[in-house]
Amino acid sequence: MQDNAINRALLVRLRPIAFIALLLVLWQIAVNRATVHLLPGPWGVVGGIADLVRHGLLLKYITASLFRVTWGFVAAAVLAIPLGLTIGWYRRAEMAFNPLIQIFRPISPLAWIPIAILWFGVGDLSAVFLIFLSCFFPLLLTAINAVQRIPAVYVNAGRNFGLSPAGLVYRVLYPAVLPQLITGLRITLGVAWLVVVAAEMIAVNSGLGFLIVDARNAGDRYDLVVAAMVIIGIIGLLLDLGMRSLEGAKSLRWDYSED
Repeated sequence: MQDNAINRALLVRLRPIAFIALLLVLWQIAVNRATVHLLPGPWGVVGGIADLVRHGLLLKYITASLFRVTWGFVAAAVLAIPLGLTIGWYRRAEMAFNPLIQIFRPISPLAWIPIAILWFGVGDLSAVFLIFLSCFFPLLLTAINAVQRIPAVYVNAGRNFGLSPAGLVYRVLYPAVLPQLITGLRITLGVAWLVVVAAEMIAVNSGLGFLIVDARNAGDRYDLVVAAMVIIGIIGLLLDLGMRSLEGAKSLRWDYSED
């Protein structure tokens, strides 16, 4: 029985790998049968990645992209979450700030590219600013909604037990909003990773987004273009898995809906 359970668990883990391998085989077959070779096959992409490693560019570009995402994402979280909790907690603050939030929220972060270049020039600050904008409003709204969804009965119970304002925040507010904040952080990190690639195509001269444009302009190196796309997808998957692991942490499973 135990061996059968192990085999079934192993089979479940191998299914995604087998599916990816099947897609790679179909990809190679499609490239071999194509009369016009517009895109490289899997081996061509592997060769492109090896070429980047050989020239010392792969780690450099990955580090540059992660650097920009980290600073923009962290800055947005540090500012947006406390502000959102405050706005959600105080009704008058929501009434004052909500019109501005609803005006600026629908504006795409990419629409700010000309202004970012005007203010900060072509470089890291422009990309970090765009990532900051892409993360700020989603995290702000997540924090506001998380506070407003706290059942009033728990807030009143905390006050009836004589909790101070600081104790109410620590014992009621944070345990209630933290699960939603973690989910919002996970989704927003994915948005930040999308925006950094777009920003690097225009506002900087390094990073994985820049690699795509540079490879296209430098003699149609589509093996490098697809290699950059594959690397972007893998890193995005790893970032999402990292945030998802936080959602499963026992210390963060605080929710009033749990039994």
